[in-house]
Amino acid sequence: MVDREFDIVLFGATGFVGTLAAAHLATAAGPEVRVALAGRSLTRLAAVRGQLGEAARNWGLVEVDATDAEGLLKLASRTSVLATTVGPYARYGREVVRAAAEQGTHYADLTGEMLFVRWTLDEIAAQARQTGARIVHSCGFDSIPSDLGVQLTAGRAAADGQGTLEDTTLVVRSMKGGISGGTIDSFRHQVITAHHDPAARRVLNDPYALSPRRADEPTLRPLRPGPAGRPRRLVAAERDPETGRWLGPFAMADYNTRLVRLSNTLTDWSYGRALAYREVTDFGSGPAGPVFAAGMAISLGALRGGMSWAASRALLNPFLPKPGQGPSARQRTAGRFRMEISGNTTTGAHYRTTVAAEHDPGYDGTAIMLAQTALCLAQDGRRLPNRSGILTPATAMGDVLVNRLRAHGFTFEVERID
Repeated sequence: MVDREFDIVLFGATGFVGTLAAAHLATAAGPEVRVALAGRSLTRLAAVRGQLGEAARNWGLVEVDATDAEGLLKLASRTSVLATTVGPYARYGREVVRAAAEQGTHYADLTGEMLFVRWTLDEIAAQARQTGARIVHSCGFDSIPSDLGVQLTAGRAAADGQGTLEDTTLVVRSMKGGISGGTIDSFRHQVITAHHDPAARRVLNDPYALSPRRADEPTLRPLRPGPAGRPRRLVAAERDPETGRWLGPFAMADYNTRLVRLSNTLTDWSYGRALAYREVTDFGSGPAGPVFAAGMAISLGALRGGMSWAASRALLNPFLPKPGQGPSARQRTAGRFRMEISGNTTTGAHYRTTVAAEHDPGYDGTAIMLAQTALCLAQDGRRLPNRSGILTPATAMGDVLVNRLRAHGFTFEVERID
C-alpha cells in the first residue's frame, strides 16, 4: 500500500473522541506520516485541523457520510489505515468496515458491540483475509487493557515454562473518568436490538459469542470453588478470601471477556484450553464495600432494563451523556485507571499483571490507544504477526503496541507471585 495517498485516515474526526485522537496524531505522528481527517462536514473538519497547529497544516480533508458505500470505498482505496470513531457501529460502521475489507485497507475502531463484531466475523472476515486487511476491533478502553494484559500474562507464563492459564481475573483497582455519550448510545442500540430479536439475545448470552470456531471451544467451566466449596461466580458482591476486599461487577466485562476469549481462539488457544476468565471491580474492604458492589449490580441491571422499553428510555435519556459530549480538559486531566490481572497456571504458578495510565480511560486514554493503533498498523507492519481478517489488538499487534503505549505513559508490568 505504499502507493496510496494517505497512511492514516481518521474517520469521525469532528466527534469528541475523534478530535482528541486527531490531536494526539498531530503530536505523535512524525512529518513522514500522511494523515487525513474524514467526516460528514468539510467545514467542521477544516475547523478541527485548524486547531491542531503547524503539524497538521497539510493534512487532507475528506467529506463522506457513514452511509455512503461508494464514497467509503473510494476513501478506503486512498489510505493504508482507516481508523473510525463513528458509532453505534452496528448502525454506522458496517459500510466503513466493508469498504476497508474490500480494498485491503487495515482498519481500527472503538467498538464494544458484540452484535457488530459477530456480524463482521460472519460477513467480512473471509474477504478481509483474501485482501490481506487487518480488521482490528476494540482499540480503546474497550478492550486494549484487558486484551493486551491477558496476552502478556500468558506470554510470561509460557516463557517461564509454567504452562498455560487457568483461573484468571481482571480486577479494576481504581478508575476515574467519564463514560462517553457514544458508548452509551452504542449500549442503547444493542439493548434495543436484543429486546426485539431472540437471535441477538442468544449471541449476547453466549460466553463464546465472538468465536469463529464455536464448535471447537472448550466447555466453559466455573472458576475454582470459593469458600465452603461455592463456585466463584460473581452475582452482585463477593469477598475475596485472599485480600478481604469486596468485588462487584465491571460494566465492560461482558464484552471484554468475550474479546479475550477470541484472542485465545485466534492463537489456537495459546492462553490455555482451560482458561476461565472474568472481570470485576474492587469496592474496598470496608463495611460499605458490599453495599457499593450490590448497588453497581442493581444499577447496571436497571440501566439495561430501562433501555429496553421506549417509555423508560424517554425517562433515562435526559440524564445520560449525548454522543459528541464530554468532560472539560481540566476534568479529563484528573482521569486515571489501574487494573490488576491475576492468573494461575497449569503448573500452579501465579502471575499478576498491572495495566494502568494517568489518562481519562474513556476519552484521552482511548484517543491515545486508537491513534497509536493506527500508527502501529501504518508503520510497524513488518514487525506485526502475519495475520489478516477479523483480529483483536493482541492478535494483530501484541507487544509492538504495548511498547508504543508504554512510551506514552501506560504501564504494562508482569510479575510472578510466589
